Amino acid sequence: MDLNQLAISLVKIIAVLAWVYGLLWAVGRKPWWAKALGIVIAFGIIQLALTPINGTQVFNDFDRGLLFQACGMTMVALGLNLIYGFNGQFSLGQWGFYGIGAYTAADVTYRWVNHDASGLLVGGLLVILVGLMILVVGRLIARYKGMPVLSQFTLYLIGAGVAAVISVLIGNAIANAIAPAFGAADASNSVLLGNVAQNVILVLAVLVGGAFAAEVSFLFGLPVLSLGSDYFGIATLGFTIVVQTLLVNTDTLLPFPEMKGGRGMIGIPKLTTWFWAFVFMLAVIIVMRNLIYSSTGRAIISVREDETAAKSMGIDIARYKLLAFVIGSLFAGIGGGIYAHYIGFLSPATFSFLLGFNPLIIIVFGGLGSMTGTIAASFGWIFFLEGLLRVILGQLGTEAPTWRFVLYPITLLMLMLLRPQGLLGGVEWGFLRHPKVAVRTSQTTQGVPVPAGK
Repeated sequence: MDLNQLAISLVKIIAVLAWVYGLLWAVGRKPWWAKALGIVIAFGIIQLALTPINGTQVFNDFDRGLLFQACGMTMVALGLNLIYGFNGQFSLGQWGFYGIGAYTAADVTYRWVNHDASGLLVGGLLVILVGLMILVVGRLIARYKGMPVLSQFTLYLIGAGVAAVISVLIGNAIANAIAPAFGAADASNSVLLGNVAQNVILVLAVLVGGAFAAEVSFLFGLPVLSLGSDYFGIATLGFTIVVQTLLVNTDTLLPFPEMKGGRGMIGIPKLTTWFWAFVFMLAVIIVMRNLIYSSTGRAIISVREDETAAKSMGIDIARYKLLAFVIGSLFAGIGGGIYAHYIGFLSPATFSFLLGFNPLIIIVFGGLGSMTGTIAASFGWIFFLEGLLRVILGQLGTEAPTWRFVLYPITLLMLMLLRPQGLLGGVEWGFLRHPKVAVRTSQTTQGVPVPAGK
């Protein structure tokens, strides 16, 4: 065993975890300039580590892959922690939404670089029209109190079908109209195919993939969230299996021959850079933190603590369950889009239900209901278990790396016995700490002291 490589890998893991803490500390600074400067420095440190200097670099290509995987896993795990850790709904469907976001975003950019704008136009119109449909149907249902859940689901499903047909017709028509703007079939200097245009399309594709995953989760979660937590977990596990089956048959059951079904989708442009991975991950962290500490977040947490007490206080249980599920799926879809454009190849085997336990293990390791624990565990999981451990076992023999699937559950079992609250429990770092609110002792009205809150 190469001890030097082992020592270097351990130093990298410690450095990455220290960087995570530094990032959260920097984002939590009060002055806006200190916050902005800290974010730039945090970004620059990793960018410098990825940049070759005199033929050497701190993070090699293998480390670069681990870094991008860690960013994507952070988004997926934060979404699952919102659903399970903060809202209390045991879900095994996060990996399915991760796959939906990955394939949707990949199809948009794949078609674009092949001079076909239909992926972006149809996908963009679809998420917009379905979003509008959800708002309109939601207002209509609000007028009729007591409508059965299945009746609501039927209305939403019909509306989604109509939106899909309209999106396909209008999107394909516009795509055919602007096709000449790409230039000849072999043109490489078209404005629509330039670096700037492709980066814009990447951002739109990732957002479309995330939004599509969120809307699918809305339609799926509406009837299923009425089940109990255990039955909901079984239903979401079935959903992940269904998604993988559809991905295997994208070129037969679904009209997407470019995805090539079980053979895997190739030719995806590798547009994910450290900049985009960092920006999307940071955006998800900020949205998650602000959501949790808002009144909406407190309502979401109250559902986890006691549904009966929350309902007695006037909180709409079904609404906040569905909201947490949709936002968590949105994060997973965005993470999938980032992953697809880093790896450049998608295989349905990547989104199997067995691998879907990874984000669940991560949030249990880090601590249910702990954002900091989830982020630290995501980076630690990828760099240690998927990186260092695989390399160590690989030096012991060709079959040894598969033993990590034995070590995972053993480690998880030991953690549950020794520290059931997770490694960090309820501890939050830096920006993710609960905001301090000044407590007023009294206030004066017309010269008469009045107790605060009156």
